[in-house]
Amino acid sequence: MFYSRLLMNGNFYCLCDVTVPPSIKTSPPTGQLTARKGGSVTLECKASGNPVPTIMWTRKDDTLPSGEKSLEGFSITLEKVDRHQAGVYQCTASNGVGEPITVDMQLHVLYPPEVDVERSWVHTGEGYEAQLVCIVHGDPHPNTVWYQDSFPMEPNDRRTMETRGNKHTLTIKNVQSSDFGNYSCIAENSLGRAKKYMEVSGKPSPARFRSDPYSRSRTSYNITWQLESYAPLEEVRLLYRKMKMNDTHQQPGKWHDVVLKPVQGEETFTHLMSYNIDQLSAQSVYETIVQAKNKYGWNAVSELYQFYTSEADDELHDYPSDPHIKDMELAAASGSLTYRFNFEIAVGFLSVLMTIAVTSS
Repeated sequence: MFYSRLLMNGNFYCLCDVTVPPSIKTSPPTGQLTARKGGSVTLECKASGNPVPTIMWTRKDDTLPSGEKSLEGFSITLEKVDRHQAGVYQCTASNGVGEPITVDMQLHVLYPPEVDVERSWVHTGEGYEAQLVCIVHGDPHPNTVWYQDSFPMEPNDRRTMETRGNKHTLTIKNVQSSDFGNYSCIAENSLGRAKKYMEVSGKPSPARFRSDPYSRSRTSYNITWQLESYAPLEEVRLLYRKMKMNDTHQQPGKWHDVVLKPVQGEETFTHLMSYNIDQLSAQSVYETIVQAKNKYGWNAVSELYQFYTSEADDELHDYPSDPHIKDMELAAASGSLTYRFNFEIAVGFLSVLMTIAVTSS
């Protein structure tokens, strides 16, 4: 929109409202910013144009650190930055004249190494393979070294070390007994050093319970668990106890300890086992743990598992039948192959004479 006025000499002059499309100047002009971890940084865009442009901030392929998709303003300030805030930030200026204009600002965050592992406990067996994986982040890019115990490792005919991006992999082929033990992955750059430990073990994996927690019986429960072991199992230990219930909490009773001695059969990696616990109290809550041993030692104790006996034997007909397991037998399965171990009941670790009897506390 414009206005004109006639001058005394016969000429005109114009009072014009001229529209100008937006333009942007970034601070710094290069659009490249660097910050140290824990510090603060301000990203600034100065826009000109007529009408005065509006500036919107976004982050390329991500949300802003605040969790929002966009923010309005000529600058944004990031506090206590870390590597997750690094990336490309975009400021877009628009005023309705022409197309909006967008410029990129790259934020680099310098930080000491951060190390994580895929698995802190790696299960394997002699003659098999073990693979250890470290995920390493850092800026500047860290140097990463593998250690067994306190000794740096080098590649050889059985050990390979591979790096793909942030993923560092140590592969040990044809595992030998000398390969079992503690490993560490150490990353270092000019800002610091970080380490994570792993264990390569031939011990059985911790047991995972597979049976339904609700028994069909008032006085017995068929418990099923699964674990992995490359070496044959030598002993399995099952402990269970009754939980006393009151209005505010559960109070555990005494442990009953069953030691199972499997007879060695065909070699198998996955062991699916069941045991029938009888002489239980009706309508009660029990908890149990399982531990297993092979020639390399005892595994970590399983997580506590709770199961429940029925109020009446015919109350839970809707539950599927448990597999038929005779008393004093341990069943194991691998794939389609199923076989049975006889076992002895031994004196428990807690010096409990094994009658598998639960006494009311």
